[in-house]
Amino acid sequence: MANHKSALKRIRQNETRRLHNRYYAKTMRNAVKHLRNLEDKSEATELLPQVTAMVDKLAKKNIIHKNKAGNLKSSLAKHVNSL
Repeated sequence: MANHKSALKRIRQNETRRLHNRYYAKTMRNAVKHLRNLEDKSEATELLPQVTAMVDKLAKKNIIHKNKAGNLKSSLAKHVNSL
């Protein structure tokens, strides 16, 4: 168990941030899945910039790695172009 007030605060902060990051990462994964399952090119083309922006924001805040963000955006763009 933590012995210092600062350690207790750090535990609280870490838990709050973990839940926050988990929520946004899960939201991003759901958006990516939704985009991958689309069959309509016009709908997918409309959704791609929103998903790309979401991925970029998570990479900027180090919730996902920048290379993972690049790989995701690339594969999604390929998918949309192939429709």
